[in-house]
Parts: sequence; structure tokens; C-alpha cells
Amino acid sequence: MRFVTVDRWPPPVHVDYRPELEAGNVLFFPATPFELPKDNTNFLRTLNFTGGAVHKNIAYRTASDRITGIEAGSRQATLHAIMREYSRNVIAFVKDLLPQYSSGWKLDYASFRPLEEQGRGLPLNKRNDLIHTDAFPSRPTHGDLILRVFTNIHLSKSRNWVIADPFPALAEEYARAAGLDEISAGGRFRDASARLLKSFGFPVVPRSPYDRFMLNFHEYLKRNADFQANCAKYTFDFPPGSTWLTFTDLVPHSVLSGQHALEQTFIVSRRSLANPENAPVAVLERLCGRSLASND
Repeated sequence: MRFVTVDRWPPPVHVDYRPELEAGNVLFFPATPFELPKDNTNFLRTLNFTGGAVHKNIAYRTASDRITGIEAGSRQATLHAIMREYSRNVIAFVKDLLPQYSSGWKLDYASFRPLEEQGRGLPLNKRNDLIHTDAFPSRPTHGDLILRVFTNIHLSKSRNWVIADPFPALAEEYARAAGLDEISAGGRFRDASARLLKSFGFPVVPRSPYDRFMLNFHEYLKRNADFQANCAKYTFDFPPGSTWLTFTDLVPHSVLSGQHALEQTFIVSRRSLANPENAPVAVLERLCGRSLASND
């Protein structure tokens, strides 16, 4: 895997960065390539998060223009405006950077990560310091990919990531041990049943076999002590003021330290990829010989 640095934005000529991202690389901008007002970042860094005011992260839900993770109060309106502006600026930037993705993507959450990652007392399945691939329990992708854009707004501290080899290599070694054959054999009946229950108003989340496997793989990697200790590791330190993006379901990653990061997530249609065969769902379907993703 590679760390691809973009020193100039916008570039003199357009570059298609899709193959780099789809190969499991990280696209890095030493200087954040979109507007990020200092008043906004100062406000975020100086918020008081004591007294249970914050959950794991503060989330901005782009579709509903709503913020969650912080108690109502005088700060909420300002925080909402800042997160909405950050989200809109990132979306405009990524449309320019990766126009082929924008026609088919779904806009997911933006978030603010206010807490120091190092030493956080989280349950194992929520720990960020263990190498994992992303999967969202409440928001299945049905075979599409999770593209995330991160910005370090800390004044002085880098954000330290550790990355392992991309998904195809991991799937080849670990997918069957993580239950690929059993989950793929369960097929679509379970997904169809969940859809039927949802149509009657039951609070269920229909998941394709792909989504069930990816949730399981997320847990499997975190619980696999041998993998955590012995997999190939690549360390990246993202300095203050920088922005980076990668497919976090394709790139196994962990966050060892860092505070005050902003993030925007996109669900990118696998049909818009330059190399659709690199998508995790395509890798898994080749391994098990079955279709894993819903058609919707």
C-alpha cells in the first residue's frame, strides 16, 4: 500500500485518483484543500465535554440536517452550523476531486472526534486502537464502499494511524475463518425476511450477506490477537492542518493517538469505481462463488 501525497490543489490538470484509492492507498493533503475557518476550529477545540455532554463522537446527519451526541444548550446551534459548513465544504471538494463517484454516492454522517484516542477505556468492539475494517451496524452498504475524509484540527498533535495490507490480502487469509462460507450459504432468505418485517413496521435493519460478513469481519479482526500482533503494519502520522481520505472498509486501520479530528463519510457505489473488481464484495464473491450483495 502507498501513501499518496497531493501537494497542490487544485492541480494544473485533473488527475483520476480512483485507482490509487481502490488499490487500498491513502490520499494525503498536507494542507487542508477546502475552507476551514479558524473561528470554527477554535470553537471546536475549546468546547467543554465534561458532565456527560458528549458520546463517542458528535455526529452531523447530512440527510436530516441534524446533530447528535451533545446535550441541548447554547452551544448546540453554533456546533450545528459549524458541522453543516464543514460537511458542505468537504462534499464540494470531493465532488471536484472524484467527480466520477459523486453521481452515485450516498452522503453519510460527518463527525467530530473531540477526545484523545490514546488510553480511551472503550469496549473491545468500539476500540479504535485495534486494526479493523469499517462496517456500520445501522447503515448497511449492500456492497458499496465506505469513503471517509479526515481533517486533523489539533493545534500541535499529529493523529497516529497504523494500517495493514488491503482487504484482498486479508480476505484471502482470514475470510473463511471469519465465517464467509457459513454466512454466504445463509443467502438471501434472511435478508428477505428482514425486509418483510421492516415493511410491517418492525425495527429491523435488512442486511445482505455481504453486510453480515463485514460486521463479523470487523469483530473477528479486533478479537484475533495473532493478527493484531503479527500482521504487516504501516504507520502514518497526520500532522495538524492536514486532510486525508481512504476507503476504510478496504483499508484495515487503527488510531493509536490523536485528538480533535473532523470527518465526513460517503457511501460510494461500486458501479462508479475505476476497478470494481477491487471492491471488498467482489473479492468475497470470488472466494465463495456466490452473490453476496442486494440489488438495491
